[in-house]
Amino acid sequence: MTHSSAASPRVYLMLIVGVLAASSGAILITYALQEGIPSSVIAAGRMSIAALLLTPFVLRRQGDHRAQLRALSRADLLLGAGAGFWLAVHFATWIASLEYTSVLISVVMVSTGPLWVALLEFLLLRVLPRPLVIVGLIVAIGGGIVIGLAGDPAAGEANTASTGALLALAGAVSFALYLVTGRRVRAKLSLLPYIWLVYSIAAAFLVLLAVLNGATFTGYSPAGYGLIALLALAPQLIGHTSFNYALRYLNATYISIATQMEPIFSAIAAALLFGQVPRGLQIVGSALVLIGVLLATLGQRSAPPAGATQPQSKPQ
Repeated sequence: MTHSSAASPRVYLMLIVGVLAASSGAILITYALQEGIPSSVIAAGRMSIAALLLTPFVLRRQGDHRAQLRALSRADLLLGAGAGFWLAVHFATWIASLEYTSVLISVVMVSTGPLWVALLEFLLLRVLPRPLVIVGLIVAIGGGIVIGLAGDPAAGEANTASTGALLALAGAVSFALYLVTGRRVRAKLSLLPYIWLVYSIAAAFLVLLAVLNGATFTGYSPAGYGLIALLALAPQLIGHTSFNYALRYLNATYISIATQMEPIFSAIAAALLFGQVPRGLQIVGSALVLIGVLLATLGQRSAPPAGATQPQSKPQ
């Protein structure tokens, strides 16, 4: 990996493309919800399409992807299934949050994943958080309190806004569980077979959830289906691929700082497209949360635990 000063303009262009693609996730979801598509169908559709698009590249005869997958033990496969389950919970809860609260609040709350990773590592792995992580957690909690005091005019009633914020927070916790659960399997697989495995498992869980909720996958507008396809292509595949490409040339801290621009771009787009103009206290609280997440990320990057090979940015 080269230093950021030696990286070519193409690397920075790919990083910008990744941030913009990831930032489009909440916007595309909001449009899909406006088309009358249930959140469970949106989640199942985007994950299923992403897994299907990756399948030919993973199962082709050339390369060692299939050999890597066959070499996994039963315990590894169980951990992979667990990671896929938590990834499914992440998308189910986060996408549902956009039915109840604004894009800004939803994206800011779901971006707190690194804080929960630090807490889970302490609770489950007995990894003591570094001082910078603790400071970040305190700052983020303060920001959350400020957001709560501000309310959410875009969501209408306070109970509805609280439901949306809690769902987005559940999305952050479940994404942290996905990272921690999948760490051992990720260390044994290269990127492509790993994300194909967890995407496929997550897709199966999400399809099951949609069926159990009584949702159907037919009868929606062509625009709605197009939006689901765009979700799989833009934030899911282009965003994720761009970040991992840039990670070959820029250090992980630089990537983490760049990904903190996602909520800002999403909020600006939501204000322009949906009229979701945040209150002053919401902006202050959101800024505090993002600063807290950034501090925690920097603290984790300074001494990552063994096996932590995957980026901790959210796959919008």
